[in-house]
Parts: sequence; C-alpha cells; structure tokens
Amino acid sequence: MKAVFLDRDGVINELIYYEEAGVIDSPFTVEQFRLFSSTGKAIRRLNDAGFMVIVVSNQPGVAKNHFNLATLEQMNGKMAREISADGAHIDRVYYCPHHPEGQNPAYRMVCKCRKPEPGMLLQGIGDFKLNPEECYMVGDNLTDIQAGQRAGCKTILLGKQKCELCQLMDELDAHPDRITKNLPEAVEAILEMERQNGNIH
Repeated sequence: MKAVFLDRDGVINELIYYEEAGVIDSPFTVEQFRLFSSTGKAIRRLNDAGFMVIVVSNQPGVAKNHFNLATLEQMNGKMAREISADGAHIDRVYYCPHHPEGQNPAYRMVCKCRKPEPGMLLQGIGDFKLNPEECYMVGDNLTDIQAGQRAGCKTILLGKQKCELCQLMDELDAHPDRITKNLPEAVEAILEMERQNGNIH
C-alpha cells in the first residue's frame, strides 16, 4: 500500500490574508475555507493511480483560540464534499491542534505530531500498514519536507526555488525530491517518478 500525504492550507485550500493583523494564515471559519479550483481533479488522479490520499495538517489555530475542533471538523467536511464533486476522495485526515505557545492550556504543549515532527505521518503509516519508501509528502513549507524525510517518504515542495530558500534548505537539511508550483504539478511529478520506477505504466 502506498500513499500521498498532503499538507492542507496552501496546498488543498487557499490561505487567508488577515489585514488587521497583517498576516497570512489558515482559514478560521468554514466560510473562509476555499478549495483551489484544481484540487479535486488533482486528488482524483492520485485516487485513480492507486494512491491513498492522507491529509496531515498543523492546526495551531485551535491552541491559539482562533477556532475550535468542531469548526475544524466542519472545514474537513466541506473539503470532502467539494472534492467529491470531482469524483475524488481523501482516505484520512490527521491534524495537530497543539502549539507550544497556545492560549488554550489544553493544547499548549510540545508534541510529536506538530510538523516538522513526523508523528502524523507515522500514525498514517502504522494505521494503514504503508511502506514509507513508496509514499510521498507534498507541502508548501520546509516543515512539511522535514516531516516527510523523517518519516522516510519522498518529498515535494510547492513554491519557487529562491536563493534564500536554498540557504534555508541547507541550514535545515530539508531538501525536497522535487519543487513544483502547485498540487496538480506535484501530482504530475509523482506519477512521472512512479513511471520511471516501473510502478505504473
């Protein structure tokens, strides 16, 4: 069994600019949660190629009291419904609600699941008896790449290769197998690597 682990915010759905705080962050409400228009079709390609699709997402907004677990579950439900319109499905969603500096004491902690720690990926690997060498981690941050590497997966970073990013990769020893602009390009890269390895035709 093989899988593609996907980060959520910035990969599957749009990030939100909060003008009053001057920051770009995850959606805090169900209404703010908007899929990229290409997400469903990209995930369906992975489904059709025989990959499990597993979301692994840091959600420190819970610890920071931006939203609660019920709202997070509603966002996940909206995500599932909207990608199903393209005939796609996600096999499991894992999320980390913790943050070491969170305002909510129930979630204020240093944990093993918050990326760059590999806890969520390792849980998925164990739950579904996956071979990590046959799995991929796709994310838009180097913490995603670090978590994927620590779990033994191949990694794809979404974004553009910039000089400061290369320097940071060296500092963190977080070198993705590929860099692509978006999720559809990442899916194409995964399928290309699988063809090169003779896993799909």
